[in-house]
Amino acid sequence: MEIGGIIVGLGNPGSQYINTKHNIGFLVLEQFLEELAPKYRVEQVSASKFSCVLFKVVFENNIPWFFAFPQTFMNLSGECVQPLLAWYKAEPEKLIVVHDELDLSPGRIQLKKGGGAAGHNGLKSISQRLSTQDYYRLRIGIGRPQDSANLSSWVLGGFGENKELISQSQDDACKGLKNIIQNGLTKSMNEINMRKKKD
Repeated sequence: MEIGGIIVGLGNPGSQYINTKHNIGFLVLEQFLEELAPKYRVEQVSASKFSCVLFKVVFENNIPWFFAFPQTFMNLSGECVQPLLAWYKAEPEKLIVVHDELDLSPGRIQLKKGGGAAGHNGLKSISQRLSTQDYYRLRIGIGRPQDSANLSSWVLGGFGENKELISQSQDDACKGLKNIIQNGLTKSMNEINMRKKKD
């Protein structure tokens, strides 16, 4: 079966993590699927073997895309992603991971391919399980705390004074995902990244 791609939002399962910076991947994907629902059938797929909540959406060209919320906790995200790609016979180039990014300021987003994990345990797990870093990442800026010793409490904390900026970046990320599905990754990368540089 030919698929358009697999989009994975990173986060931690559990109500205590819902509105934290580390769950921005979950939040973006939830918002995007809600925006798709009035026009497309958003179908939940049985995915217990992948340790995720999985949805399928078929667009106008009859090619399905899959949207995954890993339920493995962040540092084991690869245990969901690798079996998922293997089952659908998808190359890493078909994978787009949506995640929080310390190295981007709140309100900024960036689409990139490849690169290191930069300390992000979700990306580290995925790269280890796939044996490659050659996949796409939609990075949502959360900025860094003033005290680097507080990284864990920062990413697992709420949005605070950056709530409005991060909310705007969620909207921008949803527009970016729509662009990717309609126009492809190369064109979308240029448009997403150039637009945010001008802001």
